[in-house]
Amino acid sequence: MRALRRIFNFYLDASVHVALAVFALVKISELTFNIFGNYHLAWFLFFGSISCYNFIKYGIEAKKYLMVANQYHRGIQLFSIAALIFALYHAHFLTVKSWLGVLILACLTGLYAIPILPKNKNLRSWGILKICIVALVWAIATVVLPCLLKIELIGFDVWIEIFQRFIFVLILLLPFEIRDLNYDPEALKTIPQRYGVINTKLLGLIATLAFFLATFLKDEIGTLELISKGIIFLLLALVLLITKKKQSKYFSAFWVESIPIFWWILWIGLAQLFRTYS
Repeated sequence: MRALRRIFNFYLDASVHVALAVFALVKISELTFNIFGNYHLAWFLFFGSISCYNFIKYGIEAKKYLMVANQYHRGIQLFSIAALIFALYHAHFLTVKSWLGVLILACLTGLYAIPILPKNKNLRSWGILKICIVALVWAIATVVLPCLLKIELIGFDVWIEIFQRFIFVLILLLPFEIRDLNYDPEALKTIPQRYGVINTKLLGLIATLAFFLATFLKDEIGTLELISKGIIFLLLALVLLITKKKQSKYFSAFWVESIPIFWWILWIGLAQLFRTYS
């Protein structure tokens, strides 16, 4: 039992779970727009997310990341290097358009992680702007990049999906923001620090409604898309309502980050159900 817990904690600490969430959202975009035939992008983003997130979490300072004293963190470091090698392998098969998108993501990630502002500040230390950058990176990675593989011109429906994905990720980040009230310095000015927990939840519920209603703005709405987003809309609202400042260890890190994975599995399950009874 203790060994399983160690494996599970490593799975979370080494950012495999969050990378799987990214992978799932890429697959959802492929299902939404019927984009198939190139699996390298999804795996590039999966392995790239592991190395990128671990660098941000554990190795902002190059000296600290290259000279790791803690054995547990050394294991995460070696795991991240292996993930980076796999990411570079899959990157070899990406198109030029995809590489341009990856370059934009790299710049945004650099702004988020590397101190480029006065007094050694990065965008990660700018409260609300921090989560907007994260949501934008996820929206570009999981919607724009897959669409660039097959769609010559990104149309109106894709822009709506980008907006929805941006809002979706922002909502997922709110439980983390509420949890981190116990640790974040007041100068960070996060949404819960500015408006309080109750108002943060209210803003999240409004955003959840906007996420779902935006679906009806699309020119083409698939039945599976509408049903799955309706269920996710209810799930997001439920998560926001039960989010507390004092959370269990795995509430945000596992359960909240599992929502994209559940969404992907839900879509596949609904598709199988429709095929069975059609």
